[in-house]
Amino acid sequence: MLIMARLRLRLTASGTFCVMLCASSAFAIETQPSQHQIRAALDRGAEAAKQHQPPDTFYTRFGATDDLHASGFLITKLAALSVMATHMGLRGVEPSEADIAQTLHGTTMLVSATIFGNLPTFAVDSYMVLEQGGTTVKPVTVRFDGMASRSSAWPESPRFKAKVVASFAYADFDPAAQTTISIFPANGGEVSFPIDFSQIK
Repeated sequence: MLIMARLRLRLTASGTFCVMLCASSAFAIETQPSQHQIRAALDRGAEAAKQHQPPDTFYTRFGATDDLHASGFLITKLAALSVMATHMGLRGVEPSEADIAQTLHGTTMLVSATIFGNLPTFAVDSYMVLEQGGTTVKPVTVRFDGMASRSSAWPESPRFKAKVVASFAYADFDPAAQTTISIFPANGGEVSFPIDFSQIK
């Protein structure tokens, strides 16, 4: 694959991206993927496209698995590479070096959560943080649905569902720590999800 050959040369020659494997743990959120990890992530996406699997196969999911309780997902750098390769593979093309570089140079990790309430504006001004060993990690950005959509329980409770999406700087959190993702709707309450970052591939 010509693009991957060029990428390997670029990674080796320029040192633009970290090429050292993490020796301390087999898993964890990789903030500086090695050349091997990058290639493997792209290959996984290409294979998923061949199998006609959806790109969101590579999301790390947390919370409930039904459609009436809070849940969410996060996307790491390696997952983002696989997602991109899947998207492009389904269209019969490959990621360019620029596409790959843009993903690898990303400084934040996206975390998206779906929460439930009984008013259409219940998610307005919601906030999200990461709790790690007594340390609260604040997001770089937070956005939320101004108008929630009806849940599958409508008109029963919970009547509405909405998304809260935050970006967290890789430099601000421990990529291998036991973590709690907490969402605080403006009208009170808290929705929390425990997740062990060290178990994320």
